[in-house]
Amino acid sequence: MDILLKLFLPLSLAFIMFSLGISLTLQDFKRVVQMPRAFSIGMLGQLLLLPVVAFLILQVVELEPAMAFGVMLLAFAPGGVTSNMLTRFSGGSVALAVSLTAVTSVLCVLTVPVFAAASANYFLGAAMPKIDVTSIGISMALITTVPVAIGVLVNHMAPSFTAAISKVVSLLASLLFVVIVLGAIATNWSVLTANILELGPVLILLNVVMLLIGYGGAKLMKLSHPDSVAIAMEVGVQNATLGITVGALIAMNGEALPPYSLASGIYGITMYGCAFLFILWARRKARANPSLRAQNELS
Repeated sequence: MDILLKLFLPLSLAFIMFSLGISLTLQDFKRVVQMPRAFSIGMLGQLLLLPVVAFLILQVVELEPAMAFGVMLLAFAPGGVTSNMLTRFSGGSVALAVSLTAVTSVLCVLTVPVFAAASANYFLGAAMPKIDVTSIGISMALITTVPVAIGVLVNHMAPSFTAAISKVVSLLASLLFVVIVLGAIATNWSVLTANILELGPVLILLNVVMLLIGYGGAKLMKLSHPDSVAIAMEVGVQNATLGITVGALIAMNGEALPPYSLASGIYGITMYGCAFLFILWARRKARANPSLRAQNELS
């Protein structure tokens, strides 16, 4: 299990982030200034609103401290490859989703360690493990930002090569994600079964609330249907693999994936059910309204 924590888990996340990188171009980062309003709303929802909503839910629903901390770690995580894929299926603006994922995946190196330390102090109290913000930030940079940057560089220098390998890389990244989620659950099966009835509904509630707030808030700001769908997916579907990895980096006990990672592990499964229902609704709404269909074609 020590090998899983110290080698397989971070390397797997690095590969998953590399798979994100090769799907990005420099234009995805430039698009931030081309669509500042939609991008700003998405960033606000991702970096501020999501953690606040998660915190408020945890004030109403009482969880064991380690589990509550795990939920917050998930809320601090950015979107990922999955949110981009689900945005495409739901008819949302893939360009906006990819841009949000690209920037938040870079910023998470700064935000996650700081937010995690504050959250651990609140929920864990005296049981809080020692959290070296700088060390975690460096570790996250090595397994998230660096692989993304390498992927973007490879795609920029050899686009035909990345086009040829993208499907295989994406498939491998998906398989690694499944292995990580199943590993997080299997190695903590007894803890999972003791908390699933409490933890599961909280994660589903967070997922549903953020999808609804993301879409509704974007529409209130008069964004198009495709942009609103993209923002809903970005603030409503998080990078569960990163949540699992950060939980393991914080605990680092060498025995098993800690309870801090369980929320992200369970979320890696439940999020698909919530996202599927949202996709059905978003596609049906677009089909029923000709103007929305036109917006999808332009996005």
